[in-house]
Amino acid sequence: MAQFLHFKGVRNFVTHFTALLALFSVVISCSKMNKARDFFTTPTAREQYERDFDSDPAAYVQWKKTFENALFDSITVTPPYFEAGKFTAPQNHIYTYNISLNPGERLRTQVQTDSLNPLVFIDLYRQKTDSVASYEHVKSADFGDTEIQFETEQPGIYKILLQPEINSTSAFSIKIFTEPVYSFPVADRGNTAVQSMWGATRDGGRRSHEGIDIFAPRGTPVVAATSGRVSSTGNKGLGGKQVWLRDSKRGNSLYYAHLDSIIARPGMRVKVGDTLGLVGNTGNARTTPPHLHFGVYKGYRGAQDPLPYVFKPSPPNEFIPKFNKTFLRATGTANLRKGPSTKAEIGSRANTNDTLQFLGETTDWYHTRLKDENFFIHKSLASPL
Repeated sequence: MAQFLHFKGVRNFVTHFTALLALFSVVISCSKMNKARDFFTTPTAREQYERDFDSDPAAYVQWKKTFENALFDSITVTPPYFEAGKFTAPQNHIYTYNISLNPGERLRTQVQTDSLNPLVFIDLYRQKTDSVASYEHVKSADFGDTEIQFETEQPGIYKILLQPEINSTSAFSIKIFTEPVYSFPVADRGNTAVQSMWGATRDGGRRSHEGIDIFAPRGTPVVAATSGRVSSTGNKGLGGKQVWLRDSKRGNSLYYAHLDSIIARPGMRVKVGDTLGLVGNTGNARTTPPHLHFGVYKGYRGAQDPLPYVFKPSPPNEFIPKFNKTFLRATGTANLRKGPSTKAEIGSRANTNDTLQFLGETTDWYHTRLKDENFFIHKSLASPL
C-alpha cells in the first residue's frame, strides 16, 4: 500500500511538472513569436505596451481613450518651451502641444523624469489641411526613449503628445525646441549678421528677395552649411561670383552669391565647415557692403526661405518648479488661455476660489485642467492649494 501511494505521488508530481513545462514552452513560444513578428512589423511603443499590459485591461482602455481624446486638444506653444511638474497617480495625465514648424527646422522634444524612470510615450502628428481639423501620425519615439527628433519638410501645425504610463508618479520636465538642419554659412557669424530677409522687395517691387543676406567683412570665409557636392561655380548674372552646393540627402541646392573669390571647384565633395569662397559684393551687389546672398532651392518647389535652415534659436529657459501640489485656486476672476501668453486665445474663465487641476508650470504660467480641458493661467492669478 505504501509503495502504491508513493508511486501515485510521484506520478502526480510528474504530471504537474509536465504541465508547467508545457505552459513555460507556450510562454516562450509566444515570446519568440512576438519577437519574430516584431522583426517584420516593427510595432510602435504603444502597441508593445498594449501587448504586454494585461494586469488591468480596464485601466489600459481608459489610458488609451485619454490619448485619443487628446488629439482634439488645442493648447498652442512656441518653441523654445520648458515645463516642469509632477505626474500623480492615479490621474491619467497627458500633455499635448500644437506648434508651428517650417522646412529647415529640426524639432526636438525631450522629457526627463525622476529616478523611478516611468515610461513616457511621445508621439507627433501633423494637422491636415482639410476643412475639419484632423491629424495624421508622423512619428513616435521608440519604446523607452525619452526624446523624439523630426526634420520638417512641410510647413504647418504639428501636435506633440506626451503620456506617461499608467499609475505614474514622478517629477518631470519637458523641453520642446528647434534647431536648424544646416550650420551657419559664414564663418564666425550668427543670427545678428542676417540683415536682409526672404521676400523683401527688389527692383522697385518687380521681384522679391529669394534668400537672405549675411553681412561680414570682405574676405570672411564662406563655408559649406552641410556636407555635399559642389555642382557648379561661376561669375555671371545678378549673383556675380557664385557657388552651388548640392545636398542630396534632402534634395536641396544651396546658393552662395556675391563672392569676392571662389575657392571650391565643380564636382568637389565637401564637409560641413569647408571653405567654398570669400565674402564680397560682386554681381548686382557692387553698391552695397560686402555680404553673402544665401539661398535654398528644393526641386519643383523652387526657392525656400533659408532662415529656418540656419537660424539658431535660444535654448529653453529652464527653472526649478516652485511646488508639487495637485490643485490650484483662482485668486480672482481670471482668463484661462490656450497658450502661455497674454496674446493666446481665451478658452474659458475662472472665478474666484475655483479649483483647477495642476499639470505643470512654465516661467510665468501654470498649466491647468478644468472640466476636461487644458488651459494656462498666469501665476499672479492663482495659488497652490
